[in-house]
Amino acid sequence: MAPGFRLDGGAESLVFLTTEAGAPRLVYWGPDLGAGDPIPALARLAIRAIPHGMLDGGERLSWLPEAGQGFTGHPGLLAHRNGAELVSQMRLRDAELTPGGATLVLGDAAAGIELTLNLALDAATGVLTSRTALRNLGPDPLTVDWLAAGAFDSPHADLLLFDGRWTREFAPVRQTLATGLIAKENRSGRTSHYAPPFAVVGEQGFSETRGEAFALHLAWSGDHRIFAERLRDGRIQLQAGELLHPGEVILRQGESYQTPALYLARSESGLNGVSDRLHPFVRDVILGGRLRGKTRAVHYNGWEAIYFDHDLETLKGLADLAAQAGAERYVLDDGWFRGRPDDRSGLGDWTVDPAKYPGGLTPLIDHVRGLGMDFGLWVEPEMANADSDLLRAHPDWVLGDPGRDQPLGRGQYVLDLTRPEVAQNIFGQIDALLAGNAIGYLKWDMNRDLTHALSGGRAAVHNQTLAVYALMDRLRAAHPTVEIESCSSGGGRADYEILKRADRIWTSDCNDPIERQAIQRGFSIFFPPEVMGSHVGAAASHTTARTSSLDLRAMTALGGHMGIEADLRAFTPDERDRLAAAIAVHKSLRADLHAGRTLRLEHPDPGCLAFANVGEGSILVSAAQVETSKAAALAPLRVLGLEPDTAYEVAMINPPERPFAVMKRRIPLVKGDTLTATGAMLAQTGIALPVMRAGEIAVFRLTRAPA
Repeated sequence: MAPGFRLDGGAESLVFLTTEAGAPRLVYWGPDLGAGDPIPALARLAIRAIPHGMLDGGERLSWLPEAGQGFTGHPGLLAHRNGAELVSQMRLRDAELTPGGATLVLGDAAAGIELTLNLALDAATGVLTSRTALRNLGPDPLTVDWLAAGAFDSPHADLLLFDGRWTREFAPVRQTLATGLIAKENRSGRTSHYAPPFAVVGEQGFSETRGEAFALHLAWSGDHRIFAERLRDGRIQLQAGELLHPGEVILRQGESYQTPALYLARSESGLNGVSDRLHPFVRDVILGGRLRGKTRAVHYNGWEAIYFDHDLETLKGLADLAAQAGAERYVLDDGWFRGRPDDRSGLGDWTVDPAKYPGGLTPLIDHVRGLGMDFGLWVEPEMANADSDLLRAHPDWVLGDPGRDQPLGRGQYVLDLTRPEVAQNIFGQIDALLAGNAIGYLKWDMNRDLTHALSGGRAAVHNQTLAVYALMDRLRAAHPTVEIESCSSGGGRADYEILKRADRIWTSDCNDPIERQAIQRGFSIFFPPEVMGSHVGAAASHTTARTSSLDLRAMTALGGHMGIEADLRAFTPDERDRLAAAIAVHKSLRADLHAGRTLRLEHPDPGCLAFANVGEGSILVSAAQVETSKAAALAPLRVLGLEPDTAYEVAMINPPERPFAVMKRRIPLVKGDTLTATGAMLAQTGIALPVMRAGEIAVFRLTRAPA
């Protein structure tokens, strides 16, 4: 085996050193090293001094560090046989190298295990994929407590982790790792609202536009753990992997366990640079290119208009108003199925309620399709209420410990989809629903955490997550034209593995645009705008009770996968016209928005949240004032991502109706003028902003000026 190997892609190079003793060690990740062999020089540069007071070999930090090799930090593998801790001392047995990938097989005959590391660097984006697989070669069962998908040796200590709660997802938290270990763990059975499976580590003070940053994303929709640890010698490691419950993974002889995929990306230009790598990677690799060039239909979802009060004529009337506003898909949310007057009953019985829909869904679907809209439907296939025919007939189909009180969430239980008969029943019901109705879209919800999630007395979050994937895969294969939206009480299930099966992520149940500005900002680091569900809600928010203008609501939804979620009967004729105008603007821009770059712009006022969506044709720039500014007038907004020598025409999409209420002198753009400036000017001098009060927004459209 050579002393090391390199991976090249996306103008990046990664160099790993290899020895017979254990996993490879990452010694370089940076700009492309060009021709020539960098390994001899890097091998010498990578030799570290070992101080007194440590083992003679020092801290052997590798891509999968082992305690048995003398590593005293958190190891990459924790396992045991019948309570006897496994001491591993892996030796490199085989390696298969390709220009963009490496598969390394390591083994320990005494421990009776074999480990396979799979590394792949995407040629176009420079995103690294890392997976680890463990195989039990010994005769006795092997219990796996922890297996990292990779252990990244970070040169930096500044962490960006993500926090949140229901209706306030993807909230960034900055902290510096001074000592010890900082971990984010999730035990909810979904990616959660409070600990999504991604993180960023970067140089001190890294920002949207500045500093080296490394992003990590664990593609797993179940329980997970991400941590950063400062070792005794000052180095910092980051690990990510599935959080395994006691006894959850027990390997018999010959059996294997593979970690979820860990995706990593590096940028020298802050978080925007990270997004520049991750967004095209998601589009082409995770989504497989299936949304490239595909028009993302504007949604109308009636949940916040009717809740559980379903009436056919009311729904038809809302469909009429939605079509007039420009909606292209009508989604019927919760409450359409049998025995569902509220959220305490009916889940699990996926047949149309004959009392609410005596003619089935066909009359509503025909009406919607007659208006030129696609029809979508809300489902929650993983759940059931106790008050359902399904659980009355099969009370043992609940995921849990028989005889124990199961804590409820939204009045419902989780179905044990790891049992074939349960999965088959749910597949049969949803399959029949899709086969019998012209349904082009499923809003797939999951509204509760998993608690004492056991099947057959064994921990089952791992197998339940795989069973959900299998159910989605089977339904997609049977109905390949049906799109699926991943919803979990809003953004509670958002990761790259679910996105392989979904075409949209419902970002949050909160449609308050003030909250949405921050939620969408955090979401946009890892996800491109075409999968970000963003709706225009009611004037008074369903979740915060805050009142906001239609202008702020519509302009906040403009840059994502746009929709409406409000009772359009409560809108005045003028408001409906203005909403239709905003949707028309979105339609004129979406081909560019959904294929271009998303840049989070930085403004000196922390209460001003700004974005630029840069496409081949048009560029959308927005600045939302989410809190009262301390300054009497805002500084200009510097716009990045433009071609320096290209001239752009700048026009304001939403000039204020009463500009003199806050400004003695209006800027030209507020007057309706169009300005022309080069990209260099707009990056250096910026766009002059109007005076904005809290809850106001300025949106500009930039187009390349004719030559």
